[in-house]
Amino acid sequence: MSHTDYSGDEPLLEDGYDDPRDSDDWSYEEPRKRRARSCLPVLLVLVILGSGLYFGGRWAYDELSTRLASAPDYEGPGSGEVVYQVEEGVTSAQIGRDLKEAGVVASVDAFTEAANLDEDSRSIQVGYYQLQQKMKASDALDVLVDPANLVQALVTVPEGARVRQVVDSIAENTDIRRRAVVRALADAEAIGLPADAAGNPEGYLFPATYTVPPKMTAVELISQMVAKTKAVETDLDIEARAADLGLTPEQVLTVASILEYEANKSEDYPRVARVLYNRLDDDMALQLDSTVSYVSGRSGDVWTTSAERDSDSQYNTYKYTGLPPGPIGSPGQETIEAALEPAQGDWLFFVPDYEADTTRFSETLAEHNRWVEKLREYCRTNEDC
Repeated sequence: MSHTDYSGDEPLLEDGYDDPRDSDDWSYEEPRKRRARSCLPVLLVLVILGSGLYFGGRWAYDELSTRLASAPDYEGPGSGEVVYQVEEGVTSAQIGRDLKEAGVVASVDAFTEAANLDEDSRSIQVGYYQLQQKMKASDALDVLVDPANLVQALVTVPEGARVRQVVDSIAENTDIRRRAVVRALADAEAIGLPADAAGNPEGYLFPATYTVPPKMTAVELISQMVAKTKAVETDLDIEARAADLGLTPEQVLTVASILEYEANKSEDYPRVARVLYNRLDDDMALQLDSTVSYVSGRSGDVWTTSAERDSDSQYNTYKYTGLPPGPIGSPGQETIEAALEPAQGDWLFFVPDYEADTTRFSETLAEHNRWVEKLREYCRTNEDC
């Protein structure tokens, strides 16, 4: 086997072996160099992941810092005036939101944090409180948890109270001026008087204790009293029951107002009502000192003078038969019910018996006069009457 010199440029072939590259059918390409794979997608993924980790960590850090840091709060002590109302069922968080909106506290969290540290915050009373703007949250809470800081006035209308007494009570116990009260009472439509009242508020200022918050007007306060009377009338179905007695609702209130002055015990109210109805049925004058003294302004005893009984007023039930033209005071629910449900009996007279702490009822004038004389004798030496 002969050899040719090998230059090292070609592969060494054995003799007789054809190099395929010499064939016309052979197509040969030089091996292509492997293209380097790009690193850009990987880098992008890494950048995105890194950014997410950075910003996520930054958010978590900020959130944690916010939670761990103290909530924004004013240093106090505050300035100006803010009247805030705590309503029924309100939560500490809601109070915090209200106070922040009103500019009292810097943040809701500051207030709720203070409330969580004070057990008294669970018993904040409903009502109005005088606060300031830009108060320290704990200082604002201190005001709210102390019932002595409630800003409100109370007006009590007792059973039998007359309009002039209610006016005095409002003027003495609230910031509402007497002139404003008188004007409100004269505006029947504004205070909601029913048509039966004919513009007269007497008897429609329901006996109760009324809360008078700051800035309440005379019309608003009087309207509450009238609305309470109307609500009680509705509850008692006064219109239908009055009709059964041949009376109007106004007349029932009138009878009830008389009971407030002519009787002083629950068991006596229905019996006195029966006496009034019996006398009305017999067309007898009621002869009530209470209606006469309503006009004269007399108080302090159960008597009236002959001069008072000579009055030409329609409230003079010695001179005129029938009921007086309207109530003589504010009846309570108990006397209204008694006027609607009178006792059964034939009595035509009654008189108090202070010595026995009762009321004497009579069917005849002779019996009645005996009880009257007993009363006069008792009153000569006692201050009860």
